[in-house]
Amino acid sequence: MSEEQRAAAGGEERGVELPAPTAWPLVAALGIALGFLGLVTHVALGLLGVALALLGTVGSVREVIPVERRETVPLRREPPPPRTRARALPRLGEERHRMRIPVTIHPYSAGAWGGLAGGAAMAAVAVSYGLVRYGSPWLPINLLAAVAIPSLAHAHLAQLRAFSGAGLLLAAVIHLLLSGGMGLLYGVLLPMLPGRTWTAGALLAPLLWTGLLHPTLSLINPALAARIDWIWFVASQVAFGIVTGLWVARTEQIAVLQRLPFAERIGLEVSGREEDER
Repeated sequence: MSEEQRAAAGGEERGVELPAPTAWPLVAALGIALGFLGLVTHVALGLLGVALALLGTVGSVREVIPVERRETVPLRREPPPPRTRARALPRLGEERHRMRIPVTIHPYSAGAWGGLAGGAAMAAVAVSYGLVRYGSPWLPINLLAAVAIPSLAHAHLAQLRAFSGAGLLLAAVIHLLLSGGMGLLYGVLLPMLPGRTWTAGALLAPLLWTGLLHPTLSLINPALAARIDWIWFVASQVAFGIVTGLWVARTEQIAVLQRLPFAERIGLEVSGREEDER
């Protein structure tokens, strides 16, 4: 009796033919990623990526040409679904409505304005570093602007200590955008953290910025990476976190629409509410 006949008679179940598993597409994907990474790092890494991409492509093609590799996967009977027993969940807050947390939040504008205030404190610490370490307030400003100005990225120390109008303008724009964006993120995240807002901000700022920039700063801004002092950098982030956290903490919280029924939240007129019945 053939396999098809046994399956028709209810005997042994047939398997399903599927393409055979292969790792060549992963090798090709890794090669493509390394190839693009080599454009901003080193040519040797790019050549390695090209070689892996070609190797993975050839290997993938050979899996299907001239004959596609396939394997038979046996079918298995699924186990019966587990038996469950429904039980009532405890409710918080009002008897008729489950409480949703948080019910009050800080306005998003508080985070944006707090970020700008914290950015001013961070800039004060950075300028103090330039004065104390190099005797010039313009050096940290020019180092920040070096991310987009090639002349500053390859400038000598004497040029970085000098005033640059383009560097000042570009650094101000970058600093305002980053400070406002991070402040907005703080305004959303900090009220969810335990403890006082400004203490959480003082700890969260150095961890976020230092952890993000330490491994990538040499790629983003080589000039800044060559002259950065991480102690002063962390101090500037602590100043940003404290000022932004205090600003957000002192703003009045606003109520959210979590307690309202869904129909009222989308603007429908609902009858039969307790307020209407009274």
